[in-house]
Amino acid sequence: MIQLLYLVLFAEGLVAFLLVVKIGPLRELVMKGLDQVKMRKGTVLTIAGTFAAILLSNFFSIVKIQNKGAKLGTMSPMDQVLWRTNLLEASLMGFCLFLGFLIDRMHHYLRKLIGLRSTAGALRKENERLEKDKLQLKEKAEKADEERKVMKKEISNLTENLNKLKMESAEKDKKVETAEAHVAALQKQAADLLLEYDRLLEDNQNLQNQAVGYRG
Repeated sequence: MIQLLYLVLFAEGLVAFLLVVKIGPLRELVMKGLDQVKMRKGTVLTIAGTFAAILLSNFFSIVKIQNKGAKLGTMSPMDQVLWRTNLLEASLMGFCLFLGFLIDRMHHYLRKLIGLRSTAGALRKENERLEKDKLQLKEKAEKADEERKVMKKEISNLTENLNKLKMESAEKDKKVETAEAHVAALQKQAADLLLEYDRLLEDNQNLQNQAVGYRG
């Protein structure tokens, strides 16, 4: 029994050491093995319960031997051997149970740590993607700002050209109005000259008629 407990204690110590110190793929293998063991909760609880029952039995045996020795005033050599044997077995079982509990907690927190690292890795990748998207959006914003400045400059040039064309159109309209007024004045002057010409022709005709009358 003691040899078996030493073997169990050594195995648990080795498992705890491999969980604490990462040696190649051994930690992953131990974690997978513990995952498989934890899937059989009934078996684990049965073994733990058996160890606890044996530990309790050894504890009662130790107390019984001590009480017997106290009544007799001394313990016989056989009782001393039994007391030491039970004490050693109880100590080994206590250490085995303690290491088992320790291994369970280490496995639990290492599994949580692996999950957190996985989540942190995913968050890191997401953050890198967001940073990349941010840089792309910044570049697009800078490009859009440059295009806006170019368009603003073009609009300013077009507005300036439009104002210039409006001024030229206004000047041309003014020249056209002046030309139309000049043409209207010339037409009026021509009409007046025609009327004057007709009057002069009429006066000339009258003078010719008068001259013919005087000759007769």
